[in-house]
Amino acid sequence: MSQPLSRRRLLAGGLAALGGSAVAAKLADRYDLIPPDWGGVWGPGETLTYACQRLLTHPHAMAREFSREKISKVAPISGRPPKAGPYRQALDSAFSNWRLRVDGLVDRPAAYSLADLKHLPSRSQITEQTCEEGWCFIAEWTGPQLSYVLNLAGVQPRARWVVAFAMDEGYDSIDLQDAWHPQTLIAHSMNGEFLTPDRGAPVRLSVPRQLGYKSLKFLSHILVTDTVKNIGKGLGSWQPEGGYSWYAGI
Repeated sequence: MSQPLSRRRLLAGGLAALGGSAVAAKLADRYDLIPPDWGGVWGPGETLTYACQRLLTHPHAMAREFSREKISKVAPISGRPPKAGPYRQALDSAFSNWRLRVDGLVDRPAAYSLADLKHLPSRSQITEQTCEEGWCFIAEWTGPQLSYVLNLAGVQPRARWVVAFAMDEGYDSIDLQDAWHPQTLIAHSMNGEFLTPDRGAPVRLSVPRQLGYKSLKFLSHILVTDTVKNIGKGLGSWQPEGGYSWYAGI
């Protein structure tokens, strides 16, 4: 941020931002907090939500973690695995030929096998996954921190976003604050067992500070970039293309 921002000034600016997308964009641009889906009718609200949460929440604030006895007995499944194409081929080979590519604005691009990722230092955390449809569950997720993998890759200074691509052609992105956050994982296990296809095998993101759809399943590629305008419809995720917000902070 270019200068400190008081809560009073933020709220005053936020009220002004409700008057139009140009004002909202100007406020957020001052603090480099314009989300990829800032345009259109809902742009002022998307911009204000993202900017307010980033400015009023400590960057290192942690999502709540639970004790083991709080793990849910039932964990709903949202989004089934692809039945054909590259995913089916990878599944048939037990993901032996699958690789997670990490490239873009990095000094050391890499491609990790599932075995590679399982041998990296990992973190386990028991957190709640909250769905935009109104249900939630608590589970233990295990895997290397995304920040660890990014450090291995050497993120370049002009990077702004980390984009994750799935084998079902879905994609999503997070800003560097969430990418570097210690609770953002490349998860390979849930509740002590390796992920099943329904749970997102071979690996998925775990982003407990945002709604569940940001924890993208069936990962195949992580791209570090300074723009998302040339990906999909330029909204940073396939979710805004279907009516959801790019930023889903909770």
